[in-house]
Amino acid sequence: MKNTENNFVSGFAAIVGRPNVGKSTMMNAMVGEKVAIVSNRPQTTRNRIMGVATEKDHQIVFLDTPGLHKPRTKLGEYMVKSVQDAMDGIDVLLVLVDVSDVGPQDRAIVEEMAARNVKKILVLNKTDIVDEAKLMATIQSFSAEKYDAIVPISARSGKNMDKLRSLIVSFLPQGPKYFPDDMMTDQPERLICAEIIREKALLHLREEVPHGIGVEMMRIQKLSENMTEIHATIYCERASHKGIIIGKQGAMLRTIGAESRRDIENLLGTRINLQLWVKIREDWRNRMDDLRTLGYENI
Repeated sequence: MKNTENNFVSGFAAIVGRPNVGKSTMMNAMVGEKVAIVSNRPQTTRNRIMGVATEKDHQIVFLDTPGLHKPRTKLGEYMVKSVQDAMDGIDVLLVLVDVSDVGPQDRAIVEEMAARNVKKILVLNKTDIVDEAKLMATIQSFSAEKYDAIVPISARSGKNMDKLRSLIVSFLPQGPKYFPDDMMTDQPERLICAEIIREKALLHLREEVPHGIGVEMMRIQKLSENMTEIHATIYCERASHKGIIIGKQGAMLRTIGAESRRDIENLLGTRINLQLWVKIREDWRNRMDDLRTLGYENI
């Protein structure tokens, strides 16, 4: 099919919801590539991340957003603001709920977003871990909300993802192809590499440590056609956290480094010499200069 003004549709779809409901997993599945990091820690996503899904007759620009929560730091305020900014000028709003764990915060978000004057889809995720009776009861409990559709999915297994995509496409206006066919995200390589390192730290560290971690890319240097050297610093807020990140005889840092190196090599298509350091930067989540240094722009 030719990309003409008469048959090509395109637009922007923001994904919102409380922390840890599967927003990044869903966007990655839609795009077909890992463009946003994923972990089971709340508030994994800190920036608005764009993922582009292009087919012969449409292009959907997904905006993955941080989980909506009550901010307690300057970083938290930035994250909430990035959600609000992402909803400006969108064509479709996807409100994501974890159907296995629906609470008052979910219902408050669903009700608040229902007032928005835009096409809205309530997406019930993680249907692969609930029984049919619970799913039907949850759908019924949301039936009075003013949404254009309620779609149960499993972003992890792929269940109903094609149905959701088709529905999104049906809501898009005729429009141009905003990005080239091979472009899947607007995130620069430096930021993606930093996020990969943070993802591996989130995966392995104790519960109290991850929110106080930031990663700064110090240098990316191509040494040859098949070798790139990367220097990065992992920042934490306490001396005790530094010891946990490094681990006994450096074991934890080596694990984080090895897993990060594997994913970065897949991303860049070259061998990677990854050098990691750990430094203490107290209360960096409340320092504007530190936040900008670590890649949280527009603060």
